[in-house]
Amino acid sequence: MVARAETPRWTGLGARQIAVGGILLGCFAFLVALPPITARAQWWPPLLGILAIGAGIWSLTRGARRPGWFAIAAGILGVGLGILATQASSGNLDYVVNWAPLFSAMFVFATPLTYAALGGMFSERSGVVNIGLEGMMLTGAFFAVLGADKLGNWFFGIVCAIIAGGLLALIHAFVSIHLRADQIVSGTAINFLALGVTGYFFYKVYGEQGTPGSISQVPDRPRLGFLSHIPWAGHFLYEVFGTLNLLIWFAFLMLIVSHIVVFRTPIGLRIRAVGEHPRAADTVGISVYGVRYAAVVLSGMLAALGGAYLSIGFVGSFNENMTAGRGFIGLAALIFGNWRPFGAFAAALLFGFSTALAFRLGQPWGNAAVLFQALPYVLTLIAVAGVIGRSIPPAASGRPYRKQ
Repeated sequence: MVARAETPRWTGLGARQIAVGGILLGCFAFLVALPPITARAQWWPPLLGILAIGAGIWSLTRGARRPGWFAIAAGILGVGLGILATQASSGNLDYVVNWAPLFSAMFVFATPLTYAALGGMFSERSGVVNIGLEGMMLTGAFFAVLGADKLGNWFFGIVCAIIAGGLLALIHAFVSIHLRADQIVSGTAINFLALGVTGYFFYKVYGEQGTPGSISQVPDRPRLGFLSHIPWAGHFLYEVFGTLNLLIWFAFLMLIVSHIVVFRTPIGLRIRAVGEHPRAADTVGISVYGVRYAAVVLSGMLAALGGAYLSIGFVGSFNENMTAGRGFIGLAALIFGNWRPFGAFAAALLFGFSTALAFRLGQPWGNAAVLFQALPYVLTLIAVAGVIGRSIPPAASGRPYRKQ
């Protein structure tokens, strides 16, 4: 018998690398038409996009199915968006694609989502689904304004927000853990309760006049003037990071702290054990109820911080239902990030960037840009549907525990 020469197999790592290259080419097909490159020739996006699609098809035939499809999608989107960008006027492009304000606004819009996602992470890692994050954010937003107004300082407003969010989370914890009610129904009830309570007290305290304009706000500090002296990128870095709000910097700190606590400390090990196998955790002496209560209350406090940032860190006032679904988007960011702090933060940045881009598109293109404002919600549906990878929640998430 004549031995047949085996053809090299490009499945696995090699095919995935080609697919990743195709995804980058698809992105560059769009970016090549934007500032600072601003290629006006319409053949550039199709050329790069076709190469991206070709890399995706090649990867598909070699077994890398998911990254191959992503490369194809990136190539198609890159061609379409790139051609649209070449047809736009240079003045509109220069206004919309001003990278420093875009990235700065991205952090602004991503911060409340980050707080909500971190809160949801602690709750779900302990085994309790918390879709009441929206209501806890809204409660934190109102009581932050109320505390800052009546007590005369933004710090007391944040304290009031944290307490209010923790109390609302305690209700959810009691109903979900001790009464063993359906956690989705309990979270939905929390959202409606928060909407009613904040709306009632808002009109009771402030009436039709609304909140006063003199409410103490969280300052924008520290002002990192030294960034502007960094060679080459100094001006850009200062415009992005130089004047961020204090609560944005605190969100960065909480990301690091949350990762260390959950994955590097005995406390985090207990939280994860209770969320994965509560019976085994109870057997070795861990209080399942105690850990879950603490995690859910902490999630409410963090979500309330996100609401406080919206009201006294960003807007400077309170309006009914001002969170506008950000708690749900934060939960979607958590799913995107596979229940990990930095993964959730990356997803929050994606949502934040799409929101910032939609606002900037509204100036030159008017009503047509309203479609882009739906992008964060479309991404939320994609995350919940599990299209972007397969997210595996903690094994005991959503399951009430009965102590024996």
